[in-house]
Amino acid sequence: MNPVPTRTAEPVPRVVGDLPGPRSADFLAHQQRWESNARAYPRHLPIAIAEANGSFVRDMDGNVFIDFLSGAGVLSLGHNHPEVVAAAVHQFSVLSHALDFPTPAKREFTDAQLSMLPPGMRDRMKIHFCGPTGANAVDAALKLCKTATGRGDVVAFQGGFHGSSHAAMALSGLVSQKQPIANGMPGVHFFPYSYCVRCPVGLSADSCQTNCVGLLERSLQDVNGGIPRPAAVVLEMVQGEGGVIPARVDFVRRVRELTARLDIPLVVDEVQTGCGRTGTWFAFEQYGIEPDVIVASKALSGMGLPVALIIYDKRLDTWAPGAHSGTFRGNQAAFAAGTATIRIVQRDDVLGNVRRRGEQLADRLSVLRARPGVREVRGRGLMWGVELTSADHAHAVQADALRHGLIVELGGRDDCVVRLMPPLNVTAEVIDQACAILLAAVDPDVTRQ
Repeated sequence: MNPVPTRTAEPVPRVVGDLPGPRSADFLAHQQRWESNARAYPRHLPIAIAEANGSFVRDMDGNVFIDFLSGAGVLSLGHNHPEVVAAAVHQFSVLSHALDFPTPAKREFTDAQLSMLPPGMRDRMKIHFCGPTGANAVDAALKLCKTATGRGDVVAFQGGFHGSSHAAMALSGLVSQKQPIANGMPGVHFFPYSYCVRCPVGLSADSCQTNCVGLLERSLQDVNGGIPRPAAVVLEMVQGEGGVIPARVDFVRRVRELTARLDIPLVVDEVQTGCGRTGTWFAFEQYGIEPDVIVASKALSGMGLPVALIIYDKRLDTWAPGAHSGTFRGNQAAFAAGTATIRIVQRDDVLGNVRRRGEQLADRLSVLRARPGVREVRGRGLMWGVELTSADHAHAVQADALRHGLIVELGGRDDCVVRLMPPLNVTAEVIDQACAILLAAVDPDVTRQ
């Protein structure tokens, strides 16, 4: 097979014929025959991927696509960044798995992660390595907070998504995911999230006084509010699967003030927003707060090797040895790749690129705000969503974009939001290519360039 061109010679996306092509169709048929019915992405993105490089993937039929899914956000530096791959390959030749024993790779990774925290947090935080998924880290955060506080209830927010494990699913807002699973984790209380285009308390945007957080404030302080003081409040700064919904600054700061005053640990889920996705290493930095627990996973290795962790205030470190364990929490290659990723992020001003390319996306997508069928365009950094007025329109946009060489995912209420998560080192040229395809897919009156 001919390799995908490197980032120094980025191709023009190219799709020939119908999708899926014959070779991809064969792979998809094999998958349908032998894999679980729970598979998801290939149902709406019907391709079989042969290889990838940077911001591009090539399918089994030679079609080339811009990848604005990025492995659901894990590929922070795109596919196969040579320095990150080299770090992982070298580590594989030295040591690949070490449970929770200390190792040079783990020490360097730990120091690198702590160095990315705001200065005021670095000296008072500890790291716990979890199983390989963000959902497992969410579970660990809950166990940590319940152990430290001796309490059992948890507050989560409508529209949130925290994973598909039993406990993480209980914290997530999507009801259809839970309906087939009886006897979910008890003690979870849902409150409105600041989603202004669909105001959770039924007010217009021009009359908003962040009333959504007022309900939480009153409920947790009311002796007749019905909710015992919880072990944790779990919050996303930007709801990703919920439709790329950035929380209002006032909302987040009032939640932080309330939880601090009532001595309730605030858990910030940065599984999708962390590692630079929104333009700062963690999204909470843009809100001027300091959480008690940070949950991180997806992009920690920079290349899709699994690793998950929680970073938390030392005062919560009251659990016993082995309280949260997992065989695959010692992925040495992921640690080495993650350390290399942070070095590249700092050296190449990747966070600056995120902010610049985010401004470029905001500018290019702004024309959609006045288009029929578009409810809202929103995002931070390189995490953007175009909310449409119907799921049919959103699915049509996704399919049309794919036919013209752009991979995007859907999310939000009824899958009405077209989501964009390019690599953090994406170039201005690729952003322009992708926007031209997307704009034409959303509105046929727009001419593709």
